[in-house]
Amino acid sequence: MKEKMLNEELYIADEELLKERDKVKDLCHEYNNLLPSNRQKQNELIKQIVKSIGLNPLIEQPFMCDYGYNIEIGDNFYSNHNLIILDPAKVIIGNNVFIGPNVSIYTAYHPLDKDLRNEGYEQAKKIIIKDNVWIGGSVIILPDVTVGENSVIGAGSVVTKDVPPNTVVAGNPAKIIKKINHIEKI
Repeated sequence: MKEKMLNEELYIADEELLKERDKVKDLCHEYNNLLPSNRQKQNELIKQIVKSIGLNPLIEQPFMCDYGYNIEIGDNFYSNHNLIILDPAKVIIGNNVFIGPNVSIYTAYHPLDKDLRNEGYEQAKKIIIKDNVWIGGSVIILPDVTVGENSVIGAGSVVTKDVPPNTVVAGNPAKIIKKINHIEKI
């Protein structure tokens, strides 16, 4: 079932997958119960939780994920309190990404067919967040989405489709509000 999950096919979370989830949830619990001032231990522990993380990360507690081994995070990453990443599929986050509080990133979903759903099947599709993205508070990003570089997602938005580079999107579902024109420094 793990191979099916990683290949973004229908799967059922079997005993192996449940054990893997329990292991990472225990690590998240440990992370979330560290003193907030103990950044060194937080950085050591987050490296055990996620597949890879770049330089200068700061993930405010609490943080939760499903497996961790599908999460890749670049340099200078910041997330405010209560980041949830459901990661049965890959979640790739670029450099200089800032995430507001109460953000949820969901690669997982369930079949529309009631019989498959009731049998316990689920599926997942990857999410990619490119460099220099700012995600406002209480945003939800749904499966199979790419957020283009230099984009901003307004607070409270539900992102259901790809976000073009250099745009501001907001709403439910999130829609393009405007293009971002970069200011050149002298």
